[in-house]
Amino acid sequence: MANVSKKNRLAALLLCFFFGVFGVHRFYVGKIVTAIIWLLTAGIVGIGVVVDFILIIIGSFTDKQGNKLQNW
Repeated sequence: MANVSKKNRLAALLLCFFFGVFGVHRFYVGKIVTAIIWLLTAGIVGIGVVVDFILIIIGSFTDKQGNKLQNW
């Protein structure tokens, strides 16, 4: 089982919902390179944002170290 991230899952979910096309939720969890890609491509034309949103909801989204965001 992967370690649990110290980052807040609700915060990531809200950031993804409101600012997902800018990659703010990815900046929040430390994924800087992919956050910049999200910023430059409008969240990979929205598809990446939807995928990230679903991953956050089901608890499979990870931070930079690979720890799952599970704490609401």
